[in-house]
Amino acid sequence: MFRAVISDLDGTLLQTERLKAISYARTAVELCPGCVSQGVVVSAFGDVVGLSRREVAIGLMERFKLEEAARSRIGEVGVSAPWQAFVQVRLPHYKTILADAEVLRTNHWPHNITLLNKIRDSGLKAGLATMSHCKQAWRTINNLQLTDKFDFIATRDDIDHSKPDPEIYLLVAKELSVKPEECLVIEDSPAGVKAAIAAGMWCICVTTPFTKERIHAGNLLDDRWIVDDHSSVERVFKEMIEWRYREDEVKDS
Repeated sequence: MFRAVISDLDGTLLQTERLKAISYARTAVELCPGCVSQGVVVSAFGDVVGLSRREVAIGLMERFKLEEAARSRIGEVGVSAPWQAFVQVRLPHYKTILADAEVLRTNHWPHNITLLNKIRDSGLKAGLATMSHCKQAWRTINNLQLTDKFDFIATRDDIDHSKPDPEIYLLVAKELSVKPEECLVIEDSPAGVKAAIAAGMWCICVTTPFTKERIHAGNLLDDRWIVDDHSSVERVFKEMIEWRYREDEVKDS
């Protein structure tokens, strides 16, 4: 049976990709006022989501002809390439967004957080495994009022290898004193799902508009454990628990 549920943070509890898109859009507008609108850049971010910072910056600069504007900021921000300047100009915008408690509260995934609250009430242990760094993760957790919802929290600062490596999930299981096969993971991204599977854990993937296509194309999970309609996440969670219970009964018989 399951003894613990481990949740991802970015994309699973918080609409992180949307907030990142807004930060890149504000950067583009800052670099070239009047040349591009924030809404257009937010829409374009869907084409580069999941790529590295370098790839995202280069992709958006090329699409909206921002390279020269970014190049003009190289000396100011102390870097050597236009894409690095783009990234550095963006960081204050993203920090401002993450520091705004109201923005975070209006950009969370309510059904996933409701499920998290019910998990705590059910007696199951709860863990968090996030690729955010510790300071950023705790700021988000505090602003979402989730500080008392987890028995253990692991961040990017606690591990050597990021998802899809299973290190962070194995760390959380160890700290919760449960076996990997006793853990059910709630994820939103292909990398997170791969990490959970590699750790020997069970997984439900609650997709976002930015991850839905890649999750289904990746064939990482049975379709019944992929949730596109967030309002059905609690139902799928219960089905997973019931299915696991039946499997255990067959093994023990």
